[in-house]
Amino acid sequence: MKRVFLKTVLASVILAAAGVASAQDKTIKFATQNPKGHPIVVGMEKFAEIVQAKSGGKIKVNLFPGGVLGSDQANVSALQGGTVEMVSLNSGILASQVKDFGVFDFPFLFASEKEADAVVDGPFGKKMHAKLQEKGMVGLAYYELGFRSITNSKRPINKVADLEGLKLRVIPNPVNVDWVKALGANPTPLPFPEVYAALEQKAIDGQENPITVINANKFYEVQKFVALTNHQYNPQSVIISKKFWDSLSAAEKTIVQDAATESAKVERAAARGQVAGALDNLKKNGMSVSELPAAEMAILRDKMKPVIAKHGEPIAATVAELEAELAKFRK
Repeated sequence: MKRVFLKTVLASVILAAAGVASAQDKTIKFATQNPKGHPIVVGMEKFAEIVQAKSGGKIKVNLFPGGVLGSDQANVSALQGGTVEMVSLNSGILASQVKDFGVFDFPFLFASEKEADAVVDGPFGKKMHAKLQEKGMVGLAYYELGFRSITNSKRPINKVADLEGLKLRVIPNPVNVDWVKALGANPTPLPFPEVYAALEQKAIDGQENPITVINANKFYEVQKFVALTNHQYNPQSVIISKKFWDSLSAAEKTIVQDAATESAKVERAAARGQVAGALDNLKKNGMSVSELPAAEMAILRDKMKPVIAKHGEPIAATVAELEAELAKFRK
């Protein structure tokens, strides 16, 4: 009887231990709109590699590139609900959750990648991500989408007036709708997974995105002209579901945070390293590339100023903090 009892206890202990070990295994679904090969996905792959190694395989990362889990807006909802664990998306899209994030979509905010790095990696960037916690998300790091350019299928853009009347897809938020209107074009807010089909079917004339995005998504198949306007810079917030984050041990949180920080360095290097090759590929695939002369760029900036003023007023304190950070760097 004693032997049977001891065997039963021992079996129970083993099963319980196995259950604990199994419970410690975690899986992260990590989504983005960009396809495999894009710098964002390069960063995600690095993140998965680091997490796998440092957790000894206890935390698995499954990547979902190309918008296969839906739009950015759908991914944010899934993140808050805990059905998706991680997302990388344009920081400005988070303005629908915390209005201060709208500042990241302001035209001509950053003059260089170094300025952007100084802001997002410093106190300002950390403070912005901290605002997400009350919305069920935790900000881990910033990837980079880069400086945006404008494409279309109608005509070359050599001056600001050439944009008038063009139907342009924009990221679905008020800042982007307003700056397109300010240029005399017609904004069409669309989730990113719908853009290629809309261009192909001529439902829209053009769109605006960084060169690496235009190339990776093969927009050269449905667009003829690209103007290198660099009118907007997009940091990409790497965010994790707070529900999932709270389920991690302190050691697991350190692994995930360190992997996000390290992968951000890899992603930004890839983003900057791919621009020249991506632009060459657009040309090879028949796209005509133009750059606006300095006088026209001045007109472009002037037309954006009322938009910046309008959207800056409701978040004046945040704008002032960001401008203070930039002033420090520019000194």
